[in-house]
Amino acid sequence: MCPSFVPPRQVTIGDAASFVGTTPRAIRHYHQIGLLPEPVRGGDGRRRYGYGEVVRLLWIRRMADAGIALDDIRVAFAGAAPTGEAPGGDHDVEGVLERLEATLAAQEAELQRQRAAVHRMRTRGSRVGLLSDVVAGRLEGLPEGSLRPSDLDTLLVTERIFGPLGAAVQATRFTALATHPGLREEGDRVDAAEEALDDAVAVDDPRVAQVAARRHAFESALHAVIEGSGLAREDEALLDAWDDTPAAPATPDRGRRPTSAADAVAKVPHDFSPARLRCLELAEELAARD
Repeated sequence: MCPSFVPPRQVTIGDAASFVGTTPRAIRHYHQIGLLPEPVRGGDGRRRYGYGEVVRLLWIRRMADAGIALDDIRVAFAGAAPTGEAPGGDHDVEGVLERLEATLAAQEAELQRQRAAVHRMRTRGSRVGLLSDVVAGRLEGLPEGSLRPSDLDTLLVTERIFGPLGAAVQATRFTALATHPGLREEGDRVDAAEEALDDAVAVDDPRVAQVAARRHAFESALHAVIEGSGLAREDEALLDAWDDTPAAPATPDRGRRPTSAADAVAKVPHDFSPARLRCLELAEELAARD
């Protein structure tokens, strides 16, 4: 007959951690934050844990595994005996569980949002899929490779400033350019002429007015294409549908959003020279006379 085994009355922190399924470091942290009273040390200077403390550690471990924050566990234990026992009555943890359930629901919603974003990226392409649905929808059906990375950069910035609707209307411009190669080539030439107006060019240089006239002519041609292709009517339908759509609940944005479009524009860096900025002003003045 085997002799009966008598467990020790107290165990070391290592044995307690091993039994509970945690680490000595975690138990020391519980002591530091007041979640578990630190036991009296033995004659050898080492912590000793009795049955009640091990039971309390088991409850802490189970509650932590359920996602309850350590601070909330400490609150739940406030009415329990220091030697262990389960947390106080249901009324002690009801508020903790209610907050936890709300947190988990928010985490689930965020996870669904992330999964939807990944799905859009895989379906539409990694960069287009990161734009809002209404913006990406305006780009559907374009020939492969007709959109440039700089086009998508512009849409991303526009969406940040003016929201999805503003970027969707901006997408019309790139749709027209993508389907009219000749117009796109002329736009590239105008862009190159504007980029040549660097800091070495004075704002009253005759080239500034010349490039402004070219920009105005290009924009007029682009506007005619948008009007003639029916894209303008699609924009109008989009605006009408947007006005009739109930406002969606606000969603938290990561990072502070500008308070207005003007505020946002003021925060966007640029590398335009004074001559190039003057060129854009002149082009706008020409457009206003039409």
